[in-house]
Amino acid sequence: MTDLFAPLQSLKKGHWFKLICGASYQHLPAVRSLTLAYTLAGADCIDVAADPAVMAAATEALQVAKDLAKDAQERGFNYKGNSPFLMVSLNDGEDPHFRKAEFNSTECPSECPRPCEKICPAQAIVFSSIKENFSGVESEKCYGCGRCIPVCKYDIIYTNSYMSTPGAIAPLVMSTAVDAVEIHTKVGRLTEFQRLWQVISQWADQLQVVAISCPDGEGMIDYLRAIYDLISPSCRSAIIWQTDGRPMSGDIGDGTTSAAIKLGQKVLTAKLPGYVQLAGGTNNYTVAKLKAMGLLNKAGEQGSEGAGEKEEFFPSAPLPPYPPAFISGVAYGSYARVLLSPILDQLENKEVSNNSIKATVRLEEKPELLWQAVGLAHSLVSQLKSQ
Repeated sequence: MTDLFAPLQSLKKGHWFKLICGASYQHLPAVRSLTLAYTLAGADCIDVAADPAVMAAATEALQVAKDLAKDAQERGFNYKGNSPFLMVSLNDGEDPHFRKAEFNSTECPSECPRPCEKICPAQAIVFSSIKENFSGVESEKCYGCGRCIPVCKYDIIYTNSYMSTPGAIAPLVMSTAVDAVEIHTKVGRLTEFQRLWQVISQWADQLQVVAISCPDGEGMIDYLRAIYDLISPSCRSAIIWQTDGRPMSGDIGDGTTSAAIKLGQKVLTAKLPGYVQLAGGTNNYTVAKLKAMGLLNKAGEQGSEGAGEKEEFFPSAPLPPYPPAFISGVAYGSYARVLLSPILDQLENKEVSNNSIKATVRLEEKPELLWQAVGLAHSLVSQLKSQ
């Protein structure tokens, strides 16, 4: 294939880039803008909440990106008008990605310095917002990182978790807009996973990718093998093992990426059928560290260890004949969103200043902001694509 950013080709070559908008993130303007900017920058997959409105916002952005393909090429970006996969995230039990922070602002003492507002990376906590004079957590912006909870010395912040229900999943998985699903699970939840997979497997043939996201734990590798044995009879999609090292922490600092890489190495060593993709703590340092450790596939090389002279990847095959000996991709969540936050903030401020009328300003309507956003996104995407 000549298309540099064709998702499966990127996965097979080890250059897969995924944007995580957030399994609980439902701020439609931001999801739309993030999807547009990272698509134009060359992302292979956009992971969004399993919410029809969120999916619609992302799908609309993918179409806008196609319309802007020529402009992107003229500005030096390699985007050719192809669409990344649209992925929805599901869970088989309680998971930090599927929760929202809440608190009653009337319980906040007047002398409180409001550390929760300062620490929130999504700017979801506000006091006396100019928007409807609101104080508290703007639910659509909260993606469940939980950083506000330990800093509240009055212990009034709590979280509400939710689960993916079979009745809600069916129409989402059947949607022609969805190319991939990601299932968040934990060691010891095989029964719950099986119950969820029974619903998904009915439409598994139309999926390009099935990703399994699992944090570390005792018996993790055996658990992942059990999952593979469970899904492989009905799954013809590419399988990704997402190693969730330190969830929703990539924007905190350099060290957070170490947990993601360490867990990635553990799963890579197990040689499970499928591809290993990092997440949880990934940031601007991740690719450099992977490169220094020899864990990335070098440009032009498509082979795996122990494969001899055989051709390693076949365009029609979802799985390589040998598990790759390298990390196949990286997913970026909190870091990718925070990287573009200066642009998204400017866009939102333009909405607020529009004569107090709530009017959404779309990113493509402000070309100077659009291409700044794409440039920022490309600075992250290109690290992986240039390997």
